[in-house]
Amino acid sequence: MEKNMEVVIVTGMSGAGKSETIKILEDLGFFCVDNLPPVLISKFAQLYQHSKNKEMQIALVIDIRGRDFFGSLFEELITLEEMGISYKIIFLEAETEALINRFKQTRRRHPLAPEGRISEAINVERGKLERLRNRANIIINTTKLKPKELKEKVRDKLISDKKEMDLSISILSFGFKYGVPVDADLMFDVRFLPNPHYIDELRPLTGETKEVQDYVLKWPITKQFKVKLFDLINFLLPEYIKEGKSHLTIAIGCTGGKHRSVTFAEKLYEELEEKYNLLLEHRDSDK
Repeated sequence: MEKNMEVVIVTGMSGAGKSETIKILEDLGFFCVDNLPPVLISKFAQLYQHSKNKEMQIALVIDIRGRDFFGSLFEELITLEEMGISYKIIFLEAETEALINRFKQTRRRHPLAPEGRISEAINVERGKLERLRNRANIIINTTKLKPKELKEKVRDKLISDKKEMDLSISILSFGFKYGVPVDADLMFDVRFLPNPHYIDELRPLTGETKEVQDYVLKWPITKQFKVKLFDLINFLLPEYIKEGKSHLTIAIGCTGGKHRSVTFAEKLYEELEEKYNLLLEHRDSDK
């Protein structure tokens, strides 16, 4: 019986969300093992190959908790390749300040700092994981992600919805006052459009509401810009596919990231959702 085995290795910084990710993968049907010693990876895969399941999805959390065993990880990856088993590596990371805050909130000790300072342990861990990060197929920064957004990102990276185009797109609204997203492939500035912020009844709302969307979209300049923007994006996306691009981040920004950019991100999502795998995120709408 021919078998199709999918192995996902979840790794990354302590406190970056590996436990949450393994729960997400479990919900997606993966057989999950947390903190498996790397020396057992190939033996575990070999054992699972002899099961009766034709379709096998395995997720293994491998991280610095393995301590002395962690160094054998790369040898085990070579063994998987020799066995003809394909694998993906998901690497989770976050900014140092966010990691420190998470450890303080949970009152857990960093595995490399049972008695010492967390910040120093984080720096040491980054160094130890740098080589593995460079091997990762998927890198997710969880600094500002809510659990729901992390789930969408993991699904977006791993699950193909068999859309017409084999391209995954992240649509991100943001506020320029909070900084531009560094991972944007395409970035559009909508600060020239009429601003709902100056309408008292619309100020507390966001571009996810009909009231704000109706206001933003009613102006002739907005209608003209929307046609031109969507025409450009619909022209570009097939060209990116021809070049072999599998993921694209489209960022749309206004001053505060609450009204105009959110409106256009929502409308762009509606424009593209029938053809592409999409992830929609409003980075600053709640600020």
